[in-house]
Amino acid sequence: MFRKLFFIVLISCFTVVIVESQTGMKTADLFKRTDSNSQTGRLNIIQDPTIDTLISRYILGYENLGAANGHPGMIGVRIQIYNSSARNAREESAKVQAEFITKFPDIKSYVIFENPGYFKIRVGDFRSNTEALGTFLLISKAFPDSYIIPNCFINFPEQNTK
Repeated sequence: MFRKLFFIVLISCFTVVIVESQTGMKTADLFKRTDSNSQTGRLNIIQDPTIDTLISRYILGYENLGAANGHPGMIGVRIQIYNSSARNAREESAKVQAEFITKFPDIKSYVIFENPGYFKIRVGDFRSNTEALGTFLLISKAFPDSYIIPNCFINFPEQNTK
């Protein structure tokens, strides 16, 4: 009886220590502004502190995902224009990529190698299918076998394009 009680108290103390060791993070600490423009205003957001913790976990999760892939980025959408595992797939993918760059110089292209010998060319860095659809319609005229690939790890797209 004493062992069961001791075991229950030990587990409850351990649980309390784990819960208390999780520190909360404020969203304001994640996005600090360095400019000190006198024309900027101040916005106070009153919200539950657990929302800050969830946002920070989301951001840190993407940072860890980027560290695992070797560069920062996010989950998004790309358009695949070439996929082959033939013997000359490397040379063919280089030709297709050169053709793509001449037709669409403003869209980034990426050559991807996946085992067992697949060479793929994926283009663009889009946050959603809707954002990729317009570009896909243009690309599919020149590359009819192209299709949209969801859930790819992409580079952060430019936000201020005018």
